[in-house]
Amino acid sequence: MTSIPSLDGYSGVRAFVAVAEHGGFAAAAPVLGLSPSAVGKAVQRLEARLGVRLLARTTRSVALTQDGRLYHARCVAALSGLAQAEAELKQGRGEPSGLLRVALPPLLGRAFVMPVLLELLARWPALRLEASFDARPVDLTGEGVDLAVRIGVLDDRAGLVARSLGVQRRVICATSAYLDARGRPKTIEDLAAHDCLVEARDGRPTPWPYIDADGAPRSLAVDGRARLGDAQMLAQAALAGAGIAMVPRWLVAADLAAGRLETVLDGVFDSPLPVNLVWPRTPYPSARLRAAVDALVERYGAARPWDSSPLP
Repeated sequence: MTSIPSLDGYSGVRAFVAVAEHGGFAAAAPVLGLSPSAVGKAVQRLEARLGVRLLARTTRSVALTQDGRLYHARCVAALSGLAQAEAELKQGRGEPSGLLRVALPPLLGRAFVMPVLLELLARWPALRLEASFDARPVDLTGEGVDLAVRIGVLDDRAGLVARSLGVQRRVICATSAYLDARGRPKTIEDLAAHDCLVEARDGRPTPWPYIDADGAPRSLAVDGRARLGDAQMLAQAALAGAGIAMVPRWLVAADLAAGRLETVLDGVFDSPLPVNLVWPRTPYPSARLRAAVDALVERYGAARPWDSSPLP
């Protein structure tokens, strides 16, 4: 393991380099913003720490000793490297560059977030992108993710920053042909006699949340012959007449408007899910993170396709 010297060990290095390059303490003082006496003391402390004489002093001039010439060359290289690193960081604050790692929900991420991120890639040639699509909430810090889009209530806000992007609304729906044949449910209890198309995660059916007559949030345990792990496939199964599905309203908005699907118990199962941009809290967010957040907020800060009220 490499040991890291104390920062105090570098005291006087800049003073020494300035004296060597400008030919004296008085000439180096204005460059450093110090008095000639302070410059001389800084170099003396450096020589005392190193145990060598770096500068040969006379009443008229200052010259590098042999040790001083060797040390000077190393110091110039080190200071040049630091200056380059600082310049790269300053450039990075202005222009997005490097790898941006994002974690997105599959459907909403592909439909709405990726087009914005791909526009960023086209705009900033030094930017790279790595995107994953998973319904599970990732550990941003532990998995090295810069930015995530979360759907649902946030339960791990510690150490994170969240920016709201509204809510995603859901609907249960089926084809008119299916409902003509099996009947239109009038109550939640009527759903027990229907084929419910179930979203399954890790093999377990996901309950359908709803609001009861008193306005309290509830959940309905549902199961059926078809368990599907993808909301888009649930919508397609409903369109095929296989049963009743709960899906994001934006996903089937065109089908509802065209009459290919109709809502069931409309408004009862319209429990909104929060949508948030989430990223690890840091006092110095990178230019690539700021660019991604700003672009998504600019695109969806007001008009959000997933944040639509029930269709009339």
